[in-house]
Amino acid sequence: MKRLTLTTLAVALLLVASFAGAGGHTAKKAEMKSDIVETAVAAGSFNTLATALEAAGLIDALKGDGPFTVFAPTDEAFAKLPEGTVESLLEPANVDQLKAILTYHVVAGNLGSSEVVASAGATSLQGGELTFSANGDSVQINDAKVVSVDVEASNGVIHVIDSVLLP
Repeated sequence: MKRLTLTTLAVALLLVASFAGAGGHTAKKAEMKSDIVETAVAAGSFNTLATALEAAGLIDALKGDGPFTVFAPTDEAFAKLPEGTVESLLEPANVDQLKAILTYHVVAGNLGSSEVVASAGATSLQGGELTFSANGDSVQINDAKVVSVDVEASNGVIHVIDSVLLP
C-alpha cells in the first residue's frame, strides 16, 4: 500500500511541476484536478481498492482519459467480505477474477448522481449489468448503498459505496 501511495504522490507532484513549469504559465485550479486513482488515494479510505487496482494492473486504465464512473467500495466495504477473500483475490493466480470484480465497479461515461437516480442501471466495463434504485434518500447500486456521490475527478466521477459489488 505504501508503494502505491508514494507512486501516486510522485505522479501528482510531477503533474503539478509540469503544469507550473509549462511555458511559464500557471495552471488554473480546475485543470489540476486529480484523476480517479489520485482522488481515491488522497481520500484515505480506499487503500484496499488502490491495492487491488495495482495488483490487477488497472491503475493506468483508470488514469486514462475516460470519462469513467466508479462505484468505489471503501476499506470497510472490503472488510465485510468473508475472511481471507481479499488476500486470496490479491494473489497473482487470481488476477482475472480480481479484474472482473474491479471492472464491475466501473461504467464508461460520466454518470453524475442525477443520471444514476434517473436510470434503472448501466453496463459495467466487466460486461455485467448494474442495477440502480432509489428509495427516498437512499440510492443503491445492486445491493450496495451509495454513501457519497459526485466526487469529481479529472477523468470522471466517483460514487462511494458501502459494499463490494460481485458480478
